[in-house]
Amino acid sequence: MAPSAPSAVLDEPLPTRAPSPESSRRRSAHRGSWGWPLALTALLAGALALRLWGIGHGLPYAYNVDENAHFVPRAIGLFGHDLDPHYFVNPPALTYLLHAVFSVWFGGGEGAGRAFAADPGEVFLVARVTVAIVSTAAVALLYLAGARLLDRRVGLVAAAVLAVAFLPVFYAHLALNDALALAPVALSLVGAAGVLNHGRVRDYALAGVGLGLACSTKYTAGIVLLPLLTAAALAPTPWRRAARNLALAIGAALLAALATNPYAVLDAPAFLSGLSHQAAASGVGKLGLTGGGGQRYYLWTLTWGLGWAPTLAAVAGAAWLTARRPRVAALLVPAPVAFILYMGAQDRYFGRWLLPVLPILCLLAAAGAVALADALGRRGAPRGRVLAVAAVALGAQGLVFSLHDDLVLSRPDTRAVARAWLAKHVPRGTAMVVEPVVTDAWTSGWRTVDPDQLAAATTGGSAAGALGVAAGAPRLLDGQPLQRVPRAAGVVGAEGYVRRLRPALLDAYTHAGVCWVVTGSTQSGRAFAAPDQVPRALAYYRALRRRGRLALRVGPTGPRATGSFNFDWSFDYYPLRYRRPGPVMSVYRLGGGRCGRAPAAPLS
Repeated sequence: MAPSAPSAVLDEPLPTRAPSPESSRRRSAHRGSWGWPLALTALLAGALALRLWGIGHGLPYAYNVDENAHFVPRAIGLFGHDLDPHYFVNPPALTYLLHAVFSVWFGGGEGAGRAFAADPGEVFLVARVTVAIVSTAAVALLYLAGARLLDRRVGLVAAAVLAVAFLPVFYAHLALNDALALAPVALSLVGAAGVLNHGRVRDYALAGVGLGLACSTKYTAGIVLLPLLTAAALAPTPWRRAARNLALAIGAALLAALATNPYAVLDAPAFLSGLSHQAAASGVGKLGLTGGGGQRYYLWTLTWGLGWAPTLAAVAGAAWLTARRPRVAALLVPAPVAFILYMGAQDRYFGRWLLPVLPILCLLAAAGAVALADALGRRGAPRGRVLAVAAVALGAQGLVFSLHDDLVLSRPDTRAVARAWLAKHVPRGTAMVVEPVVTDAWTSGWRTVDPDQLAAATTGGSAAGALGVAAGAPRLLDGQPLQRVPRAAGVVGAEGYVRRLRPALLDAYTHAGVCWVVTGSTQSGRAFAAPDQVPRALAYYRALRRRGRLALRVGPTGPRATGSFNFDWSFDYYPLRYRRPGPVMSVYRLGGGRCGRAPAAPLS
């Protein structure tokens, strides 16, 4: 049988049926249902990565004074007594959270105590990771707030800005309450958005719980009360029902606050004293604080802590919402304005204190970006592409500087470099003056005295007696038994140290045989930033440079500091010139008196 001829039909493409409009819509909806969760998941992964890279900076020494003193040690301390923190200058929600985390991670109080005694760096690392995770959750919550308040595009863009903005990223690297407070603030905004659009009881309860948690995390985060009040006033329900629901929200806020700060009632005098102390401290300026006033400072902070583009977009978004969506504008705009006006009126101001209103500003910036995309879309431009470009523009500055800062934090701190040099080159038992730019853990095992007592004792006493050197003094972690002359006893903080400096101290040092002086630019910087306030300190530093031989200088940008002193940029490493964290550390070898002998004799 002859084979059949090949069919030409087999070589042609099979006919296809054009998809129906209904099937196209189903496929588009299916893709859209997955697109938003995938985009949010990728955003959260990136936000967490930014917050975890470099999170071990400085360890095992927590160089940030607030981190070293306020939350981690107090969370450990709760294992030794009841749950009263006996400290309310900062609210205790983070302390309780870390206490719970430590209980689980280290297997209870005994394990946590051993870990803190043997390797405090591990405990601080666990605490920092906890803060990083919770602050990343704030990104997801802000997406929900934007999606409920306007639409998912606004939510995603706002979340993207918060994910990469410099201030939220940097402070998520520290076991402090600043970045942690972003989560309950965003949670309250989720509830307030629901109240504005629907007025349901569960939305009031959610907003109230977020408000209570925000207040017990950081007092100033209570600013989120304003959006809740506005939402209740504009809710689409009868005013009597809205009033009842608002009372429920306030009750939920009180319950949430008491659950995470119960001793505000159980130890009310201490709580009120802590609040009073915090209010009094805010009204006293710090030596070296940037001039020009707090309101101007906070507006400047927005240009780098949030970014130029998001700040301008927030202004545009506020204007657009006021014209087109006045109810939403009423919910979002008053809070950051009132916050900056009030906080800026205080005599003390720092960039991180602006963090509680950054989620609201991110929502305003996203609203402005989406409004621009819609306006250009009506003129024929592809809205998706325009919005993508706008989102990249809003996040570019924050992403670049956050990545750079992560790289800086991943490198050895200047204080660690200086400490390693001292351990290698300074004879054991040699007494030194070390300025308060390091923590007690860094100086553990060093004997300390008051510089003023040293000056008085060396008039006719022995050097060893003046220094209080005792036989068998404990050694540093690396085995180096050194002594230190610290800030004056009874003086509060590093600022008090600068105010006590005077050139005569150098004579006291050399008379007692204290021949090594270690300085840090975060001390000398504040003196040179306010020369009229501490002229004797300036004279001290100039005399030290003149009389001492510089043995070591290591800085974050190189051997010398660049730029003027600023409390934010000297501690958070925003400028791109930074190469490593820490101040400029200088080690001087004094001459004259007993220091004229070479080498300097150990005093132990």
